[in-house]
Amino acid sequence: MPATPAWPPASTPRLFVDLPLGQGVAPMIDGAAAHYLLNVMRMKAGDPILLFDNISGEWLAVVADAAKRSLTLRIERQTKAIERVPDLWLCFAPVKKARLDWIIEKATELGVSRLQPVITERTIVERVKRERLEAQIIEACEQCGRTALPTLAEPVKLPQLLKDWPAGRSLLFADEAGGAPLASIDTPAPAAILTGPEGGFTARERELLTGHPAVRRIALGPRILRAETASIAAVGIWMAQNGDWSADA
Repeated sequence: MPATPAWPPASTPRLFVDLPLGQGVAPMIDGAAAHYLLNVMRMKAGDPILLFDNISGEWLAVVADAAKRSLTLRIERQTKAIERVPDLWLCFAPVKKARLDWIIEKATELGVSRLQPVITERTIVERVKRERLEAQIIEACEQCGRTALPTLAEPVKLPQLLKDWPAGRSLLFADEAGGAPLASIDTPAPAAILTGPEGGFTARERELLTGHPAVRRIALGPRILRAETASIAAVGIWMAQNGDWSADA
């Protein structure tokens, strides 16, 4: 007897929608998302799609009606509750466009809860296009199965970040001058990781950081890492130790 095919199939498209989902809701998809679903995915009436709203979790829907430029969906059932990601912030100096996009994408996939751009003395890119970064976050969440989007904070200068730092949250400062190996220290949530710009931190910034009570200097191995590599390496190490990667997390 042939096995019953999995439903929904593994190839089912997954889409973020900026509206509350639930039983009886009939979302309409238009614009670029509809173009992709209709013309690239060739979706038609009866086809499944997974939706998430950053509020209630993930839902299975089917296409109720496919027009030329829009689709009307019908919610069938909830497939996942809203997730609780580890309380880890990634504080990073913005870098050039493609590398910045990579940081946003990979940090989202790895499970950070907040993305905080930090302007340092050697930061080359001081203005970030928020809409582009938000699109990167959404695309990464759609791909990796997240049901909760990370918060994207407004850029802040390093002295202000430290001045307003919340009590009880450790700040792991990735210092190219050296520190304790991140894998050797125990820093559970709530925590944050700070990585610098392409030119590194200045002596004045290093003094400011090492004098702050929440800061712990960390090292990320014997080699000089690019800013984007340092960010993702540090997040990966922390997640393996303190995040939700273990079977009992």
